[in-house]
Amino acid sequence: MPVLRLLAFPLVACWFSRAAIADPAVVSVRDHGATGDGVTLDSPAINAAIDAAARAGGGRVVFPAGDYLSYSLRLQSNITLQLGPGATLIAAEPPEPGERGGYDAPEPNPWNEYQDFGHSHWRNSLIWGEDLENVSIIGPGLIHGRGLSRGNGRVALPVGAPAPPTADGSLPDVLKADGEFDYPPRPDLVPGPFNYPNARDRLADGVGNKAIALKNCRQVTLRDFRMLHGGHFAILATGVDNLTIDNLTIDTNRDGIDIDACSNVRVSNTSVNAPWDDAICLKSSHGLGEARLCENVTITNCLVSGYDEGTLLDGTRKRTTRRFGGVMGRIKLGTEAGGGFRNIVISNSVFDYSRGLALEQVDGGVLEDVTISNLSMRDVQNAPIFIRLGARLRKPGATRPGHVRRILIDQVIARNVSPDHGILIAGLPGHPIEDVVLSNLQFHYAGGGTAEQAAREVPEFETAYPDPDVFGVMPSWGMFARHVRNLQLRDVELRTLAPDARPAIHLEDARRAAFRDVRLIPAEGEAAWAIRDAGDLSTLRCSGQPDSP
Repeated sequence: MPVLRLLAFPLVACWFSRAAIADPAVVSVRDHGATGDGVTLDSPAINAAIDAAARAGGGRVVFPAGDYLSYSLRLQSNITLQLGPGATLIAAEPPEPGERGGYDAPEPNPWNEYQDFGHSHWRNSLIWGEDLENVSIIGPGLIHGRGLSRGNGRVALPVGAPAPPTADGSLPDVLKADGEFDYPPRPDLVPGPFNYPNARDRLADGVGNKAIALKNCRQVTLRDFRMLHGGHFAILATGVDNLTIDNLTIDTNRDGIDIDACSNVRVSNTSVNAPWDDAICLKSSHGLGEARLCENVTITNCLVSGYDEGTLLDGTRKRTTRRFGGVMGRIKLGTEAGGGFRNIVISNSVFDYSRGLALEQVDGGVLEDVTISNLSMRDVQNAPIFIRLGARLRKPGATRPGHVRRILIDQVIARNVSPDHGILIAGLPGHPIEDVVLSNLQFHYAGGGTAEQAAREVPEFETAYPDPDVFGVMPSWGMFARHVRNLQLRDVELRTLAPDARPAIHLEDARRAAFRDVRLIPAEGEAAWAIRDAGDLSTLRCSGQPDSP
């Protein structure tokens, strides 16, 4: 009998525990009139389902299998959108120019002179939420941004449609290929010093340009779904605290994930294919009207790539897309950077047929305390590592460059790196990049550089857009580092796959640089190094350099 009493008590306690917690509302979009036939516009029914769940105090809004054609869906607090197996949410084509309806209009933003239209507005999206908490979007279904713009034109070119060749035979610009609106005069759009806002940049009301846009939200989870053809941004999160992005597959035609002025962010187990723009990008724009840090962010166990759009999802991973500077698809910090970046960790990730890692601070903020480890790169389209401090200064009151400091990059391998750029670290005169440690690197460059390229003098490009392409072909094949303090290379091997007439390493305006166990293959002798104005340089077991006393 005592044994029975012991067993009964926890069972009764468990029953009371479950009874005391009401099950959250589960609302099917079908119950509110959604058809899922891919033809009927289902957004009114879906928004009604979201409203019903919100009135119940929160809950799960479920999309059963089907194709749901939609304009803007308005998230609410304590709501989970669940795209079930076989469910596809499709962005509808916007109305014809001059017709009413379509996606929600972009909200006013008095701070839109400091970043482009896409970064400055959130409501003109397929799914948007503002000032929310406890919201989730989960899978395993698909979000297809079929009717979204990517910044130029009313609708982007369809998946798989190549951009037409340009008249001069140069590589196509996919944004220009999308066309432009015939904008009426807008006397209210007075461009500021950075040419924003302007008529060309502003899309018409009713046009959507983002798949998911979140502003000033807390406790957000995006998990286990797929995205295709996401427009200007597949995901734009601005001012979001406690954001989890896990196990997504994104195959898109411009930016994949943009994390702007957010804190406490976890991106994991996610693949992003973005041939025409950045795959995973941290930013700190002035879209919220303040200089807010993007901080406490981890990115781990991810793939970024520049395959043809749609071929990550279908598994073919084709590589026919060509563009000036190479396809993109990289992980980047910047360019919008007025608020700055702090406490960032990137680890255990793969770059395949994409540009390299880019860390950029050009708007007067900080970029500091960054740890990067265990990366594998293949077929790198430009600099495998690009660290830039510039002076674009696109934020209110900015009068001098910010700071780039305390960056550790360890255990990176890169194969078949573009011959144009090696590792590129570029500060400014009087504003050096500080305390960068590169260790356990093995980079294999394509080679083929010429003596003429080796003699080139590289301008500072203080105010230019920060990208390796701006610098042109560099005069060294392995690393170009200028205006640096306390730069360290340890256990680094740089080699070329074909002969290269340029020196391996160009070091200029450097103080307290230290190189240990740096192997340069096949470079030999003093010609492997071009050193200008390097004070307190320390070398030990480095190809082409004597050991320091």
